[in-house]
Amino acid sequence: MNRWRRPSIWGWIAVGAMLGSIPIPAEAQQARRFYRIGVVNDAASASHPTVEGLKAGLRELGLEEDRDVTFDIRFTKGDTQAARAQAASLVTEGVDLLFTSHEGSTQAAKDVTQRIPIIFTLVGNPVAANLLASTLWETSTAARLSRPGANLTGISSLGTELAPKRLETLKRLIPTLRRVWAIYHATDPSALAAVLKAQETAPFFQLTLIAKPVFSPEQVAQVLRELKPGDAVLAPDSDALGIPAMILEASLSSRVPAIFPTAVWVARGGLVSYGPDYYAQGIQAARLVAKILRGTQPQDLPVEGADRIEMAVNLKTAALLRVKVPSKVLLRADKLEQ
Repeated sequence: MNRWRRPSIWGWIAVGAMLGSIPIPAEAQQARRFYRIGVVNDAASASHPTVEGLKAGLRELGLEEDRDVTFDIRFTKGDTQAARAQAASLVTEGVDLLFTSHEGSTQAAKDVTQRIPIIFTLVGNPVAANLLASTLWETSTAARLSRPGANLTGISSLGTELAPKRLETLKRLIPTLRRVWAIYHATDPSALAAVLKAQETAPFFQLTLIAKPVFSPEQVAQVLRELKPGDAVLAPDSDALGIPAMILEASLSSRVPAIFPTAVWVARGGLVSYGPDYYAQGIQAARLVAKILRGTQPQDLPVEGADRIEMAVNLKTAALLRVKVPSKVLLRADKLEQ
């Protein structure tokens, strides 16, 4: 009768090698974590450059769309009520993070959740907009930016800080300029902070700044009809009420110079812009998003200022408005539209 023999150590190694070569069913492997990012944007379409920048930035950080993350994008065309409804819907659907652009969408997201992390972009002044938490001991602007608190942090587009430079740019383009109109949504505290800064610095450029808060598109149209030859317009950072679009249309039809907060408007025919690159701001925000998805708490991430500021000039529009662009402006410009 055959006797059973214990396998040698080499036999066990051979068996182990055979078992190791057998494929493990996919469902038995550890599942990759999949994140859902809800986007609430004031824009008119889903293909906003800040959102595209976010996607590109996450790819660079190893988070691929449809493999690691998915995006549920809601755009509201500047309608603050719609922003609140869309933010609430995304919260109900259980997204892992909310990504917002401009004050209206950010405030809407903040109103509907104190739990889901929120990363904002294109906010001109998050302190003035009262988006950041504060305590009795942390009331200064620097402290609130460094310790945003609660579930929210992001990228400031530096609307207040850049207001003087926008006036200076207009003055360089049009040395004879004497009066600038600042049209902004009356309920936007961030826009108001920028206008107040512009009023403070306007005398240094021999300019008078006329602040025009508005509550409706009809009021925007009325203000634009009051513009006189020789005036110029300072467009707000926010798209609320469609103000920048209405300023662009009036600028081209009435031949009144206007300066915009981003090169997006110069590409559409605006004379000049000075401000953050929207696509670059999305890439910058991606670093914060990735950190949060990997476990960092929003309150531990300081609010950052936009790290890419650019000037753009539309030479065709300059010719239409009979503005001779100085060589210093041409050399300074990051983008020239022909």
